[in-house]
Amino acid sequence: KQIPLYTYLIKMTIKLIAVGKTDQKELQHLIDVYISRLKHYVSFEINIIPDIRHSKNLSESQQKSKEAALILKQITPADIFILLDENGKSYDSVAFSNYLQKQMLSGQKQLVFVIGGPYGFSEEVYQRAHGKISLSKMTFSHQMIRLFMVEQLYRGFSILKNEPYHHR
Repeated sequence: KQIPLYTYLIKMTIKLIAVGKTDQKELQHLIDVYISRLKHYVSFEINIIPDIRHSKNLSESQQKSKEAALILKQITPADIFILLDENGKSYDSVAFSNYLQKQMLSGQKQLVFVIGGPYGFSEEVYQRAHGKISLSKMTFSHQMIRLFMVEQLYRGFSILKNEPYHHR
């Protein structure tokens, strides 16, 4: 007897790590709406790394280094660790849903997506990552990327479940 794909999808946790808080209530409300929807499909959590204090006194590389230490502290060796980066691989929504399915079936326990700070990631973070995904060639605020990412995760799972949210 074949086990339905959906039973495999429950076992993995997806985590989104983001540097800096969201200070726009309307945007946070939309993020919360998609997180609530997403939790019907998969265990999901979002971890916010506070902005680095006194960052105006730091160089770009010092700030990236401090953020890197905080990011890497939240990653375990067993995690699949993916950076959201403008130079990453681009997917359309159906291809991204297939990517999610492949990760879910890999047997890994946790898939972690990371949104960096204003200057991106340090070399240490790039070396540790398993891959990079680009949501667009355009540049968006880190706050907007959170919304886009949780919406795309939700869309990906609705595609996998053949639900009508994504119109083909």
